Amino acid sequence: MKITPKVKKILSYYESDCPGTKANLARILMQGKLGGTGRMVILPVDQGFEHGPARSFAKNPAAYDPHYHYQLAIDAGLNAYAAPLGFLEAGADTFAGQIPTILKVNSSNSLAPKNAYPDQAITGSVSDALRLGCSAIGFTIYPGSDGVFDQMEEIREMAEEAKSVGLAVVIWSYPRGADVSKEGETAVDVCAYAAHMAALLGAHIIKVKPPTDVLGNAESKKVYESEKVAIKTMAERIAHVKQACFNGRRIVVFSGGNAKGEKELMDEIRGLRDGGANGSIIGRNTFQRPRDEALKLLDSIIRVYKENE
Repeated sequence: MKITPKVKKILSYYESDCPGTKANLARILMQGKLGGTGRMVILPVDQGFEHGPARSFAKNPAAYDPHYHYQLAIDAGLNAYAAPLGFLEAGADTFAGQIPTILKVNSSNSLAPKNAYPDQAITGSVSDALRLGCSAIGFTIYPGSDGVFDQMEEIREMAEEAKSVGLAVVIWSYPRGADVSKEGETAVDVCAYAAHMAALLGAHIIKVKPPTDVLGNAESKKVYESEKVAIKTMAERIAHVKQACFNGRRIVVFSGGNAKGEKELMDEIRGLRDGGANGSIIGRNTFQRPRDEALKLLDSIIRVYKENE
């Protein structure tokens, strides 16, 4: 595997990491149709935990099978596949070495009490990730939740262990909590803050939702307005989130979110690309479609990112 100058530059930003961790980052960055470009598309399939099997897979029953997702990610030419422990275990031998994998090490579920603060249980370990040949662990934090300080301490400990054995760390950073409105969860100032927290926690790859032009925090709104921070277009907002992640020195990918029409999704992807996003981590909008449609859509997404390679 010959590493491109673009990927070498990205790896140079991670100055404290050992060769093993950089090698695993390189495997993700050099994999698939976007390999070597500094861009990536990752397939995440943790929705069974979060929403339940029928809500996740009934639209495309083939997706109940963990092998389906491994094969979809491979055939689509994606950079990596992320899933909880059981899903990865179910295909780890069959697909060993064919695509980099990310073990999602914490998860929630929609049967939990509605009045409980947003939180996730630890459902996997660094040793599980090593045993399964993963390139990284993935962890969700909820900035704004009553449980966020425990979450931050959990990932600090797990990230230290992961890095010590050469694994990369991916943090899903989703603002959520009693004082965060539904609109505020995707407000550009709140998203940028959440992404910055993930970078400060030592994430190599940061996942946040595409931000809206809403300003969700009264104090930060004053600064955005006085400093005239550009947030009108999606591209401007994405560029600002990247700026919040050490001025572009960290890899930032954006979720696909709720299922949406193809035109809406592709317009969003173009905005991400134009703002300098490192890519997309997109699940329901692909695996809930029939396989042929999913492959076609993923190819379209990849081509959009390659247009500005």
